[in-house]
Amino acid sequence: MNERIISLSEINPTDFYGHHESTIKLLRAYFPKLKIVARGSEIKAFGEPIILDEFEKRLEMLVKYFEKYNKIDENSIEQLLTNTGKREVTSAKADAVLVHGVGGKLIKAQTENQRRMVSKMETNDMLFAIGPAGTGKTYTAVALAVKALKDKEVKRIILTRPAVESGENLGFLPGDLKDKLDPYMQPLYDALRDMIPFEKLDAYIEKGVIQIAPLAFMRGRTLDNAFVILDEAQNTTAGQMKMFLTRMGKRAKFIITGDPGQVDLPRKQVSGLKTSLLALKDVKGIANIFLDDKDVIRHRLVKEIIKAYKTIDVD
Repeated sequence: MNERIISLSEINPTDFYGHHESTIKLLRAYFPKLKIVARGSEIKAFGEPIILDEFEKRLEMLVKYFEKYNKIDENSIEQLLTNTGKREVTSAKADAVLVHGVGGKLIKAQTENQRRMVSKMETNDMLFAIGPAGTGKTYTAVALAVKALKDKEVKRIILTRPAVESGENLGFLPGDLKDKLDPYMQPLYDALRDMIPFEKLDAYIEKGVIQIAPLAFMRGRTLDNAFVILDEAQNTTAGQMKMFLTRMGKRAKFIITGDPGQVDLPRKQVSGLKTSLLALKDVKGIANIFLDDKDVIRHRLVKEIIKAYKTIDVD
């Protein structure tokens, strides 16, 4: 049996190995034909030469990632271990901190597809970010919007969603129209509260610098000098989507996010997200990013849930 020894001389092996050697356990799972042993600053692997070559290459990628970000998590490890080598090159800006958030939180793209979102917005004015729950598409979009506002690239942020019920009835909720609609907008508020101090956010909303409204309120407007995000776009009709896209004014940036697997429209109603992707696929200046379960940054079980639901047909 052949042996390969890799020395981790430039990094702290304890941090790299992770809690209960989680990194090593993932390596063993992805290379089941190798015997992998971690001792001190050395990782030894035993097996066939061709597999050892691939193992050494992947381990080197993990080490470089750790050196760059001073951390490594399960999602990053999985992406690096399964990467086919056909990754799109992202710019240096895509790796940079987007926003210094509340409490010193550093907000930046966490996955390869999130970094692609950042890169694409440097060269396009409209972006469709498509993917399942938990992939950070909305959060990354909001971070890009806040960055653009802070950098004075735009004068306002407009966040909108279609007010479509997800198996629940708005009519039974107490309060006026705003009270009824606020729960739909909560994910957008949550993201903003991570990035802008509460009092400043309140002031921005009061002055109209940041506007959060249901999609129906966009009709008839021209959105100039604005970073505009349409969230949950899978719940738009074709007409609503066309209405929204044609609101785009001068010096505007648009991001449309959606999950085709969570359509809450009535049966036989075609999603506006689907029609727009087909209609606009060859239009220059519009980019598409498709996130998947490898981009999930919530609890690890979310990734497993997404995988499991792919195997069944859910109404």
